[in-house]
Amino acid sequence: MTQVIHQPAREIRVVDRSDVVVVGGGPAGISAAVSAARNGATVTLLERYPYVGGLAAGGMVLVLDDMINELEVTVRGICMEMIERMKRWDLCVTPTERDRLIEFRDTPEAWQRWARWGLFDFHTQSMPHPVCFSAAFDPDGFKRAAYDIIGESRVKLRTHSWFSSAIVEDGAIKGVICQTKEGLQAIMGDVVIDTTGDLDVAASAGASHVESNFILTTVSRWGGVDTEAAERFEFEEPEAFKKLDHEAKRLIGGCWSFWWLKTPLPGVVWLNCPHMPNLSGLKTEDLTRAEIEGRNRIGRLLEFAREKLPGFENAYVVDFAPQTGVRQSRLLDGEYVVTKDDVMNRIHFADAVCRGRDYYTPYRAMLPREVDQLIVAGRHYSSTPQAQKSSREIPPCMAMGEAAGVAAVVALNAATTVKKADVRAIQKQMRAQGADPGDRPSENATFLEAAE
Repeated sequence: MTQVIHQPAREIRVVDRSDVVVVGGGPAGISAAVSAARNGATVTLLERYPYVGGLAAGGMVLVLDDMINELEVTVRGICMEMIERMKRWDLCVTPTERDRLIEFRDTPEAWQRWARWGLFDFHTQSMPHPVCFSAAFDPDGFKRAAYDIIGESRVKLRTHSWFSSAIVEDGAIKGVICQTKEGLQAIMGDVVIDTTGDLDVAASAGASHVESNFILTTVSRWGGVDTEAAERFEFEEPEAFKKLDHEAKRLIGGCWSFWWLKTPLPGVVWLNCPHMPNLSGLKTEDLTRAEIEGRNRIGRLLEFAREKLPGFENAYVVDFAPQTGVRQSRLLDGEYVVTKDDVMNRIHFADAVCRGRDYYTPYRAMLPREVDQLIVAGRHYSSTPQAQKSSREIPPCMAMGEAAGVAAVVALNAATTVKKADVRAIQKQMRAQGADPGDRPSENATFLEAAE
């Protein structure tokens, strides 16, 4: 029998008011807050952790990809600004323009230069995978760039603020309540943007959604790795490498093709593994299990690598990501639900406000059906679980956040609701600030009428 405790009603102090409140300081939230502020809104950005950056920083997902359509870079705007800032500090690496050209991008030479950075088109079936525009970066570099643009834009940042519940009146969200060291605090806003990744705000507000899960990952970084020796072994002794790599993957118990990749820090590599299925990012027990099990597997792998793998003789664990790698949890069931066919067939929408690789995101997929003045941006947008698996990378989420920030201000300036925001005005402003809203379809786009 489940026990319950009833608490008396409490008064909660309102600590801040803004035109726009963004909940979740990950990549999408950073973009949303900065975008809204640069367009003239007062903005409060709330984050549960003591840092911003989400899975790009705390989760240490250290490659920005899924942002090209053949040679066309489709995610620009704030995401590209972050990349350029980190490159100036030597904390971000992108392939040379030459190695991205058609005649060079899938040569063995280009592959050997960039494969262990993870800077290739992983959607292709051919080997070697073609090199493409993407970025390998340092997690603290991402935080630094984020803090810079947040500060420059005069966004009011409140970390250590764990979202608790939504404040909804007459079908519209009015603000949110956060749990802090000072107790519960209320933050009020005319528009709220949910960039929590898990749809925490929209679910609390009563928006329809589905729950699903993919895999959880405990990411880590190792230092003391002679990456030149490791790569030399891989490419000069392929048969011996394959045998040892297979054994490493068996110990991991779940990973992508490359279980380690280089970072901008010399001798430091990151391991986006192990992948653990059948665990939920919404369950305390599963998140705890992932942390412990992930560390145990990495411990066994490190012992093996130091003994068997050239270049790893002096390897050691630098750190584990403080944020568990959750890829899928709650998904909005919004005014439009993006399907796998929409993503795979490059369906173009008239109300597209941002792009991913070669797919388009309609504004309707960012809007809950039941709650007004609430916009959803990030991996928890309105899509089927299968569609989300192909459209949840960090750059597309940043583009969605940037569009959400613009949409909020467009609605506020027109004294209307976000559901009635002028999509053409959103698209126009996105282009004005260097982003690609997807209003101009690429040559390989498919149109909905032809698909029906």
